[in-house]
Amino acid sequence: MSTTLAYALLGLGIVIIAALAWYAWSLKNEVRRREGVIRDEERRARENGLENLGLVASALLQRQVDVTEGCWRLKVLFEIIDPALLERREFRVFAEVYEQTRHLHTHQARQELTPKERFAEDKQRLAVEEANRDDVLAAAQAALDFQARYPDSLN
Repeated sequence: MSTTLAYALLGLGIVIIAALAWYAWSLKNEVRRREGVIRDEERRARENGLENLGLVASALLQRQVDVTEGCWRLKVLFEIIDPALLERREFRVFAEVYEQTRHLHTHQARQELTPKERFAEDKQRLAVEEANRDDVLAAAQAALDFQARYPDSLN
């Protein structure tokens, strides 16, 4: 192999390595940028969830929303803020009511039920609400307390 060819191949190799290094560097920066966007979105979701947590808990305590709907909404908000919060004794009732009522139809599916089927589902929902009302209201107050002390309340 001639010296000229060797230098040409060496130069080509250096150019390829430099191009790959630049590409790897740009990919690393893109990953960092996207991770930052994800962190910002998660932070905004937690902040919005925390704000809505107070609104829903207050509405539940003021009887502006029924127990089942309040539990469903609070469960989702706690999952957004930190799913582990639903394992706490004071908030567990939200997930329990959700599990006991998640089979019930909502929105358009509820409208498509016969009056007899709707009555039967209402009867089930009201029984769950009656059995859990005091615990749910206590948990709603605990949710307000949690919101007031956030982020210290995470510990």
